[in-house]
Amino acid sequence: MKHNNILPGEHFRKDWQTRVKVWLDQASRKKSRRIARVQKAARIAPRPVDGLLRPAVRCPTIKYNTKLRAGRGFTLDELKAAGIRRKEALSIGISIDARRRNKSEESLQLNVQRLKAYKSKLIVFPRKAGKVKAGDSQPAELSNATQLTGALFPVTQVWAKEKARKITDAEKNSSAYEQHRKARSVARLHGIREARRKAKEEEEANKKK
Repeated sequence: MKHNNILPGEHFRKDWQTRVKVWLDQASRKKSRRIARVQKAARIAPRPVDGLLRPAVRCPTIKYNTKLRAGRGFTLDELKAAGIRRKEALSIGISIDARRRNKSEESLQLNVQRLKAYKSKLIVFPRKAGKVKAGDSQPAELSNATQLTGALFPVTQVWAKEKARKITDAEKNSSAYEQHRKARSVARLHGIREARRKAKEEEEANKKK
């Protein structure tokens, strides 16, 4: 064989039928998942099917920080601002994340409002039948309690829409590019200008002497 050609190596005689993976049990798996959901709902009743209450958090990085989603757990500062103790939170279905930190007052207040809204609609059953303690709900509320099957306080993001308006003269005359270039030059020359200012002050101070 001449030249640098590809060697023929077609593997057409392998028993590929034994290596193919198929999912022929999708219908039965769907049924088993549904049965598992029903069993879990009956097991944790009368608690919500959706599980613990989660906070509303921002996604990390500049690319995704405009998106609001459900987080892992509430911070200790959020629980303190809402008037809920740490051990109490775990007993009434509130998730806790001791590692997360509040970096803005806006996020703190948003989750505090979530906690307060949850607590206002919460029905607390006594641990033992017939022994009602402080913080437990009234018997009338307990008799009317139903298990929540849907999403528990879903995190929804509402975008504020601005109304159409006329462009002002100040906006027409201003240039974003110009402002950006000025800001860059101010940041770049800050050290040089500061050194010149100090040198000038020292020179004037020496003249007065």
